[in-house]
Amino acid sequence: MTSISKDAPQPENLVQPWPYAGSIGRAKQSIIGAGSGVYVRDDKDNWLIDGPAGMWCTNVGHRNEEMADTLYKQAMELSYNSPWYTSNAPAIELASRLAEHAPGDLEHVFFTTGGSTAIESALRFAQFYNNVRGRPSKKKILCREGGYHGSTYLSASLNGSQRNRDWMDYADGMFIKLSNPDPFRRPEAMDMAGFADHLVAEFEQAIADHGAENIAAFVGEPIMASGGVIVPPEGYFKRIRDICRQNEILFIADEVVTAFGRLGHIFASQEMFDVVPDIITFAKGVTSGYFPLGGMMVSAALMEDLRASNHPEAMYAHGLTYSSHPVGCAVALKNLDLLEGGIIDNARSVSPHFQDKLKSLEELSLVGEVRGMGLMACIECVADKESRNPLRLDTEVGARIDRHCQELGLLVRPLIHMCVMSPPLIIAEAQIDDMAGILHEGISRTMDDLRSEGIWNG
Repeated sequence: MTSISKDAPQPENLVQPWPYAGSIGRAKQSIIGAGSGVYVRDDKDNWLIDGPAGMWCTNVGHRNEEMADTLYKQAMELSYNSPWYTSNAPAIELASRLAEHAPGDLEHVFFTTGGSTAIESALRFAQFYNNVRGRPSKKKILCREGGYHGSTYLSASLNGSQRNRDWMDYADGMFIKLSNPDPFRRPEAMDMAGFADHLVAEFEQAIADHGAENIAAFVGEPIMASGGVIVPPEGYFKRIRDICRQNEILFIADEVVTAFGRLGHIFASQEMFDVVPDIITFAKGVTSGYFPLGGMMVSAALMEDLRASNHPEAMYAHGLTYSSHPVGCAVALKNLDLLEGGIIDNARSVSPHFQDKLKSLEELSLVGEVRGMGLMACIECVADKESRNPLRLDTEVGARIDRHCQELGLLVRPLIHMCVMSPPLIIAEAQIDDMAGILHEGISRTMDDLRSEGIWNG
């Protein structure tokens, strides 16, 4: 493996994602030089547990030789073909295998380069579908505060975090924003059943206000990942799906994070939430981060509607140079082999231990709630448990915890006053114990820092 010199400078030519104007092109970040299993090595030669699995994606772990061999062999066989007028065997086989796993009649796959382009493709498909069916006004999209769906123009317009929207432009006129389905932030004295009723009533009111004839789709993550691992009330998604069906509103499940084993299944919508969507978008875990690939699964019923329309000449004029990339699809096939060959079984086996160990962090006075499902969880920090006020400190609480945890041997995904954990699915219970122990110490050290600086007296 190539090692990194301890004195290696941060490359100043590289602009990282989501930079601040005051430090753009000059931001200093940790450099990761190697990975193995659930660990990564930094530029100080420290091995760290990869708590976020890269970015929710390194499901089969780092340095998997079968994945690496597949990359090499496919590149030597066929490195690229144009999807405009040719196809390739890995893409055809992958589409077939994904259709076997998808719920209901989601039998058709359109491959993209990642999650943002998968969502963009689904939104453009919804527009195309209604144009072809003679419903040009049916274009608005229902989405939710707290959601995250991507960085392209349309996918970013879905996003529900105000912090991300202050300095960029969006297609806001297309989108109807609903409340965040976060049980931790539900109104006082409202139980979970009442909260679900409240969210459903809001959804129905939005349709009444805007008119079902003007609404094309609802887009939602089964669990809001980057919004803080928000698990909605039980039965919420099923009720929303039923309302969408009654109003001919497409239900688009954004499974970019929740698919490919993160919740113990290749797709989680039906298995975990009793919902068969019209479209499922996916990315990340489909290749475990070994190659950029995403896509959308589309129901056979929607395809049949298009074929039966009076506009056979209508073209879905959308595609990407790297759609159905042969190397990416070959890697995804090997990834499926590994997931089906025991890795998903491991994820299901260790998930209860993972959730229990992280839940124990609620004993710390800085921790308001630990929530999650499967192998994804969020630790939300608060100024005090009674008011549940978030302790933001200029977005630095999560970053403070991450810095301490890195010193102790763990990478954390800091999100303002939250820490997100989503380790590789190959993780063992002993490694989960290490992770939880480091988090406990990292949060404790952060609490000491905040007290000593006079910022917090909890």
